[in-house]
Amino acid sequence: MVQKKRKIAILGTGNVGATIAYALTLQGVCSEIVLVDINKEKAEGEALDISQCAACVPSVKVWSGEYEDVAGSDVVVVTFGVGRKPGQSRLDLAAINVGILKSVMPNVAKIAPDALYVIVSNPVDVLTYVTMKCTGLPKNQVIGTGTLLDSNRLAQAVAAYCGVDTHNVNAYVLGEHGDACMAPWSLCTVCGMPIKEYCTKIMNVSEEQLDAELENIYTGMVAAGSKVIKAKGATYYAIAASAVQLIKALVSDTDTILPLATLLNGEYGAKDLCTGVLCKVGGCGFKQIVELPLPEAEMKLLSEKLASLDNTYNALGVRN
Repeated sequence: MVQKKRKIAILGTGNVGATIAYALTLQGVCSEIVLVDINKEKAEGEALDISQCAACVPSVKVWSGEYEDVAGSDVVVVTFGVGRKPGQSRLDLAAINVGILKSVMPNVAKIAPDALYVIVSNPVDVLTYVTMKCTGLPKNQVIGTGTLLDSNRLAQAVAAYCGVDTHNVNAYVLGEHGDACMAPWSLCTVCGMPIKEYCTKIMNVSEEQLDAELENIYTGMVAAGSKVIKAKGATYYAIAASAVQLIKALVSDTDTILPLATLLNGEYGAKDLCTGVLCKVGGCGFKQIVELPLPEAEMKLLSEKLASLDNTYNALGVRN
C-alpha cells in the first residue's frame, strides 16, 4: 500500500512550534515538515536537531525555509506571536498578536490556498477569527485548538481525583481558551457513569462535598497554564500534544469530534465569534458543530462566558 505524502508547515519555531514538529516526527504523522520563523537561524537549528533523529523515528524530511516554501502544504500550523509572561492573561497579548497575524497570514494564504490552517497562537479564539477574516479562507479551512488543551487538562484532573486512568474519563471544556470557559459537568463521565454518580456511589463522596471538589478541579484547570508558566517560564508539551491530536484527526480523515475554536452562527445563542465548542473534523477540515444539550443552569453559565468573550472582541475592534 502506497501512503500519501503529507506536508506540514509550522510557522514559528519557539517552544510550541518546535515541540509540535518533534512530536509529529516521533509519531510519523507526515512525510515532510517545513519550519518557518523570522529568526531563520533558530528555525534551521530546530530542523537540524529534529532531522538528526532520523535513525530512530519514522521517515520524515524536516527542513527550514521561507514563507514561499509553505506552498503545497496539507496543513499549516500557526504558532508565532509574543508568548504569555508570568501574571499576564492570554487576552493581554491580543492586540500585539492580532497585528502580527494580520501582517503575515494574508500572504501565506495566497501561497497555500488549499491548506488546512491550525491556529495555536494565543489568544486562540480571537486569532482564529482574525485568520478567517483577514485571509478570506472558508470556515472549514481554519481551525483553532480552542479548548482542546483545557479539556485534556480537565480529564487528567478528574482522573487524578477519581483514581482512574485518564482514558476512563470523558470531559469537555467549552468557551474561551482562558478565563471565559466553563466545564459542563452534566456531560462528564467516569467509566461511562456521570461523574456525580460515580463519585457519590463508587467513591462515597457526599453531594455537598462533591460540589466543592468539582469547583476546585475546575479552578485548578483554569489556573494550570499560569502555574506551569510561573514554574518553568512557558507551556509547550501539553499544547503540542493537543495540537498533534488535532492534526492527526485531520490527516487521517477520521471524523473525530474535538473541542475546537470555530465560528459560531447562532449556536449556543452566539454569533460572529470563534470559541471552543465540539467540532467534527476530518480530511476536509471542519465539518460541523456538535451542539450539546446543556441543562438550563449550565446554558446560562455558558451564555455569560460567551458574552464576556464577545465584549473582548468588541474591545479589540477585530470585527471592523
